[in-house]
Amino acid sequence: MKDITGEWVRIKAFKHDGAFHRLWSHNYVVLDDEQYYVLASSRSYVIENNGRRWHTKEPSLFIFSKTEWFNVIAMFKNDGTITYYVNIASPSIYDRGFIKFVDYDLDIKLFGDGSTRLLDVGEYKRHAKLLGYNEDIRNILTEAVSHVYQLIQNHVFPFDDNKIRQYFRKFERD
Repeated sequence: MKDITGEWVRIKAFKHDGAFHRLWSHNYVVLDDEQYYVLASSRSYVIENNGRRWHTKEPSLFIFSKTEWFNVIAMFKNDGTITYYVNIASPSIYDRGFIKFVDYDLDIKLFGDGSTRLLDVGEYKRHAKLLGYNEDIRNILTEAVSHVYQLIQNHVFPFDDNKIRQYFRKFERD
């Protein structure tokens, strides 16, 4: 598979039934290795499935796992802290200029002070019924949430502030 490091790509999220969910424009690929795509953006344009359009507010680093059921947005706050937003999602793929994944609703937010919050549980329950998440998918997603909490607790990539800052500096230099 072609290494896309140094390219500009878009990010496209879908729902379990294949419906379009969200699109992020213009993100620079800082790293493409066997495990992750790491993308950076100083400001991204976002289009929602309902047509709403907006711009991200902070510089961000996106970490897309190729093998695990999550992806992470590390947002650089004005006070110097990093807030992490985790999407429980399918492993990501690269396809003709897009990083693509299926968003499974559950999200985890890791704040600069180390506290966490599990988000969108109600949305997950609704979509699990409406979109027909089978038992295998539900079990995978439950395991993914537990795994992400372990990574957070151990401060390992992608929840390593120093490594995240290092990748963003690479983006600024390139």
